[in-house]
Amino acid sequence: MRMPKRGEKGFTLIELLIVVAILGVLAAIVIPNVGRFIGRGETEAAATELENIQNSVLAMMTDNALEALPNPVTVATSSMAAFPDSTTNATAKGTDTYGGTKAGYILYQHELAYDSDGNGTLDAVKTVNYVATATTKGTYTVDSAGTVNQSTTGY
Repeated sequence: MRMPKRGEKGFTLIELLIVVAILGVLAAIVIPNVGRFIGRGETEAAATELENIQNSVLAMMTDNALEALPNPVTVATSSMAAFPDSTTNATAKGTDTYGGTKAGYILYQHELAYDSDGNGTLDAVKTVNYVATATTKGTYTVDSAGTVNQSTTGY
């Protein structure tokens, strides 16, 4: 190699080609792996959401002393304010020992009656959220036993 003359600066063409080749090899290795991680994350998020909905249904059934849901959901929905049962009116809940003034047994904004003064009479209502949001990414159905099925993942 010759010594650069005074005022000459920069890289040779060979040096630039080597750097571009190294960057190309790194990109060929990294980009497919990132795509796999994104796909796996979406799959895990959908499975986690299904598990959360299933646990919420079981908690709601336990709180309301339900052995079976009166109106199973056969049409998939993402609205937790109407899931799993918003068709039963408040006065016809029968087995809902904790009452509430809203219709149905729902996972979001469900009302539970409770004894606020300890005299053995249910005289107050509190709102319970079994899930964090009113809607989910996926859509779900549920049978009368409380088993939730995921129809779409939403991802």
